[in-house]
Amino acid sequence: MKSDQMTDTAAKASPSPAAKTGITLKVNGVMRQLEVAPWTSLLDVLREDLDLTGTKKGCDHGQCGACTVLLNGVRINSCLTLAIMHDGAEVTTIEGFAKGEALHPLQEAFIAHDALQCGYCTPGQICSAAGLLKEGRAKSPTHIRELMSGNICRCGAYPNIVAAIEQVMGMKEKGGGQ
Repeated sequence: MKSDQMTDTAAKASPSPAAKTGITLKVNGVMRQLEVAPWTSLLDVLREDLDLTGTKKGCDHGQCGACTVLLNGVRINSCLTLAIMHDGAEVTTIEGFAKGEALHPLQEAFIAHDALQCGYCTPGQICSAAGLLKEGRAKSPTHIRELMSGNICRCGAYPNIVAAIEQVMGMKEKGGGQ
């Protein structure tokens, strides 16, 4: 077989690149039009196409919660969903929480209760906590712990995270410790 024939054969055998699909997302209040490959996760679109690196890539298997964002107000693991599935959706990342210099109450509470150590999981924790508050299902610290169980903190700041969420829920005094 000649080298030209081998090249043609190899080209025919390899998969052709799929066409990108145009989607529109409203991210942190701003409409964004994107061209994405069908297999691109929402997490990768946020981090790589929109440069919103606050959302972290942890396990990339939906087990750690570091990639949690709000999709139409509902918390999801952005690593487990394809961006093209959400054309027209509204996405809120950690970058969408503060209003200028004014931090979101959850951000203030996380600081007040020292609810972060290395901080890697914090964006996902705050997005998940915002979703939890909107769901309105948590009525006690036990509920908070259970409903936040999809977000792992490798530093072990769990008591402080629960205290921060309790503060925003009005269950605890500001900076009230453990």
